[in-house]
Amino acid sequence: MKSIRVVLLLILATFVATLACAVPLSYAATRDSAPATSGAQTEWPASVRFDNILYGAAYYHEYMPYERLDKDVALMKQAGISVVRMGESTWSLWEPEDGHFDYAWMDRVVDAMGKAGIKVIMGTPTYSIPTWMYKAHPEVLARPLGGGEAFYGMRQNMDTDSPAYRFYAQRLIRSLVEHYRNNSTVIGWQVDNETSSYGASNPDVFAGFVNHLKKKFGTTDNLNKAWFLNYWGQDVNGWENMPTRDSATSTSYKLEWSRWQQMRVTDFISWQAALVREYRGPKQFVTQDFGGAMRRDVNEFAVGKVLDIAAQNPYHGTQEHMDGASQAEAGDYTRSLKHSNYLVTETNAQTTDWTSANQYPPYDGQIRLDVYTHVSSGANMVEYWHWHSIHAGQETYWKGVLSHDLEPNRVYAEVTRTAHELQKVGPRLVNMKIKNQVAILYSVDSANAIDFMPFTHTGAQWSPGTAPVDYSSLIHQFHHVLYNNNVGVDFVFPDSTNFSDYKMLIVPALYIADDALLTKISDYVKQGGHVVMTFKSGFANENSAVRWVRQPGPLREAAGFSYQEFSNLEKPLALKGDPLKAGDGNKVSYWAEFLIPEHAQGVAWYEHPFFGKWPAITRNTYGTGTLAYEGTFLSDALQKNLLLEELGTAGLAGADQQLPSAVRVKHGVNDFGKQLHFYLNYSSEKQSFAYGRGAGTDLLTGKAVASAQEVTLEPWDLAIVEEK
Repeated sequence: MKSIRVVLLLILATFVATLACAVPLSYAATRDSAPATSGAQTEWPASVRFDNILYGAAYYHEYMPYERLDKDVALMKQAGISVVRMGESTWSLWEPEDGHFDYAWMDRVVDAMGKAGIKVIMGTPTYSIPTWMYKAHPEVLARPLGGGEAFYGMRQNMDTDSPAYRFYAQRLIRSLVEHYRNNSTVIGWQVDNETSSYGASNPDVFAGFVNHLKKKFGTTDNLNKAWFLNYWGQDVNGWENMPTRDSATSTSYKLEWSRWQQMRVTDFISWQAALVREYRGPKQFVTQDFGGAMRRDVNEFAVGKVLDIAAQNPYHGTQEHMDGASQAEAGDYTRSLKHSNYLVTETNAQTTDWTSANQYPPYDGQIRLDVYTHVSSGANMVEYWHWHSIHAGQETYWKGVLSHDLEPNRVYAEVTRTAHELQKVGPRLVNMKIKNQVAILYSVDSANAIDFMPFTHTGAQWSPGTAPVDYSSLIHQFHHVLYNNNVGVDFVFPDSTNFSDYKMLIVPALYIADDALLTKISDYVKQGGHVVMTFKSGFANENSAVRWVRQPGPLREAAGFSYQEFSNLEKPLALKGDPLKAGDGNKVSYWAEFLIPEHAQGVAWYEHPFFGKWPAITRNTYGTGTLAYEGTFLSDALQKNLLLEELGTAGLAGADQQLPSAVRVKHGVNDFGKQLHFYLNYSSEKQSFAYGRGAGTDLLTGKAVASAQEVTLEPWDLAIVEEK
């Protein structure tokens, strides 16, 4: 027995030693030695305050084909540029060799900016790894689902949980932030860049996922029951038997894996933010630039809690496709993350695209109008990507303020006009507070779960494909209708506690929800709130298991109906009698729930011998509030008319809805306690309307504006009225 025990101890010692060799202690200790983050809401550093709108561009002197720093800085100063973002894209210059740091190349750029009065936001360069790291540690590359080979060459292709990657990233971040902590030109830190999960399924990612499941479910028996893994005999009997995500068919597994990927992103950004806070100067803020709103593998609401201020990179259509809608949606979403002002760290300067097939330079006036579009949504900064066009590489045709000739041009002239204008009016616009009465409930869980089980498909029944309409389509449709009709909107989230701050709540396809969330919505209605909700809401629980009660489960009383059946619609159907006066748009598509009214009233019915037995839209009074429910996918025209009806019921319609179709209006309150009204003309034609607010002054012209006075906007122009 003694000899057996000795052999076992020797085997164990060998195993531990092997692990120690595979993962150096310095790597393994990285995660534990970083400052802990509680996930609590962070606050802007008390000593940091915006006193004007920051306006600038990303600047990469390292990309220039020849030395021209002095010329670039002179052009920026002449234009009125007040901020640049730098440093996030070139780890290979910060650390050209393992452990050898070089700051001289950037120090001269920062010094030049400081002398010109231009502030710097520095980025941690962790989103594109250097070749020496890949060569020494090829395991840091992100393993895709299915285990395909990973290659170097593309940015954002790493496993951000890799101990080796974290070791090098931590070492660089600490050195970099400490180097610039006392530099007054550097006002803030952007941690990483457009971070996502990168689809990593490396062994350490999977191991972390299993540990997450252990904490959440305790036992595999609990997991089996929650995920209904008896189906196809997929019960997990022992955590060591947990299968990988690669070929998973369980919708519950897929949903939880998507949550894990979001958690990884939140952890990575929290980890970086904590490192920066440990070494930053007292006047330097921490931000992260989201690469578009509502990413499926990013929980922006959770990430927002560890930032001082959120940032967004909203790109948009130009020429006849510029209507401000996508900018407003991204801005409303980003502002809602912390209910505070935000930064635009990237947006169109000239043309965009990774090819030369999308080259549509903005019309005259669109550059300037775009800046005020962002400011009207609460942006405290607008930066272009980027200052100069790049002469080679994937983003050759993603053009900057300067074209490839690097000389002043039409866009530079418009940027100059806008910058000097902001120097005058920016103090009246910065830190603007926005209070809206309508909110859209966004659920990333529902977005992912519907992707796994879409309600539309392309191609043959069993073939995969991109759904023509999905969860995002509903979000965009609702926001677009509200935006086009000049209704200010925020976003709320399943974890939000502030539903009661709004008179109306829009709930698109809330497919995944626990009973507590559905009860919260019902209570909101009962206490006087107005809800507009769509099909698929309340269908599945938090584990993506269909509820085993009659639909819509806990929403039944508030909705005033139940249903047991549903059908895809092979072709669009009309609504009987065109009840919402939609004309040619009187049609619904894709999906129909067979709603059985119990207390609800039918608002519209299908024009069909079979489907006509059930209402397509219902409205129910519950307590002192109302819930309107769309059991099918409405055309844009139907959605517009229904929402306008519901807004009227909620007392939210008024003069803003009478403006010309090309004019948008946004409202806020500035630092001086004055009401601000932005009127923006998104068209190539003059637009006139009667000003329907209190008398004030157009900040851009200095002219007085009386209540009921006719205001005329030039093409792609605007007025900003500050009330007396």
